[in-house]
Amino acid sequence: MSAPDELRAVSTADELLCRIESVTDVTLAHLAVEDLLAELLDRMQGLLEVDTAAVLLLDPSSEYLVATAAKGIEEEVRQGVRIPLGKGFAGRIAAEKKPVLLKHVDHTNVLNPILQQRRIRSLLGVPLLINREVIGVLHVGTLGARQFTGEDVSLLQIAADRIGFAIQSRRVEIERAAATVLQRSLLPARLPAVPGVEIAARYVSAEQGGVGGDWYDVFTLPSNQLCVVIGDVVGRGLAAAEVMGRLRSTLRAHALYSNDPAEVLSRLDQQVQHFDRCGMIATVQLAIFELSLDRLHLSSAGHPPPVFAVPDRPATLIDVAKDLPVGMCGEARRRHVTTINVPQGALICFYTDGLIERRDLLLDVGLERLCEAVTADSVESVCTTVMGQLVGNHPPGDDVAVLALRRQLPGESGAVADVNA
Repeated sequence: MSAPDELRAVSTADELLCRIESVTDVTLAHLAVEDLLAELLDRMQGLLEVDTAAVLLLDPSSEYLVATAAKGIEEEVRQGVRIPLGKGFAGRIAAEKKPVLLKHVDHTNVLNPILQQRRIRSLLGVPLLINREVIGVLHVGTLGARQFTGEDVSLLQIAADRIGFAIQSRRVEIERAAATVLQRSLLPARLPAVPGVEIAARYVSAEQGGVGGDWYDVFTLPSNQLCVVIGDVVGRGLAAAEVMGRLRSTLRAHALYSNDPAEVLSRLDQQVQHFDRCGMIATVQLAIFELSLDRLHLSSAGHPPPVFAVPDRPATLIDVAKDLPVGMCGEARRRHVTTINVPQGALICFYTDGLIERRDLLLDVGLERLCEAVTADSVESVCTTVMGQLVGNHPPGDDVAVLALRRQLPGESGAVADVNA
């Protein structure tokens, strides 16, 4: 290579580097997603000398791309343009997960009529990828004929990667905040005051992995019987919190018309399988006290058994008939009810599996430690002891819910309390 050619190659490389740096400028990291999209699209118009630029994102159904931001063709966003996955120019990019160049735009290769109405002649588009999964498409276009180069493709893909990362980070942040608010709003703000029963609870979220679908609920039925629920939706994040909210409301509705815990869980399971089509699974435990409080009827949909403690005796696990979790596909099955006597002074501790499960601990060991921590003492004292001995100073790997109910002794009038940490 001659000296002039070498100089031209160095100059071209330096120019490309400057162009890339203008897209990956660290100052962009401080922008909100909406501002970042607008700024990057503006820069792409200048760097690639194009007339239009647009971002389309995959909708929650993963079946359509929805116009989210645009420069030069703002009406795409204002009109809510939707492109089916695999159809047209943008749909093809998303389906194939690779860049697509169109030298000439017409009705055979573009589905969105706005592009033809604006007389776009050439298009270049690249996928927005996160962990090799498509979340959207970035494309640019020109009113005049244009031969896009490999350098143009590389530059556009760099911008797409930056946009994809920013969008995903923002989505995670928003979903985590929304899930936390939703989850907290659905947990009882105050446990009911029930004569003869002392109640307390604890709830802590996992420190990593996002909000889960754990919940507990305590309420009285039209018959004045006390109903206790604890459950855990499989999965994490906003989706799990949303499912938890639906299950809580649905279970409450069915409980209004039946005081049989097995029947309530069966109806809940039927509704979930019909409307969710086996798209979610949850363990649920439902317990209903008789009016006298002398007996408790429990039905378990795959949930860990409660711990039972009476004065001056070691606590034990209640031998509950365990049926399949809610949402497990299959024919309707008869659910079972376990009935236990509840003498005065007895305590029952409900919990979710985050309390007893550890990667480095056998499940039986976790259950044994829980039984050792539970006594027929005041509910506040029991919750404090349980959390101290089983959680301690270790960051929870999963959400933890603990709910303790104690039948009071004659003459006692302890207050009802709950603590959500």
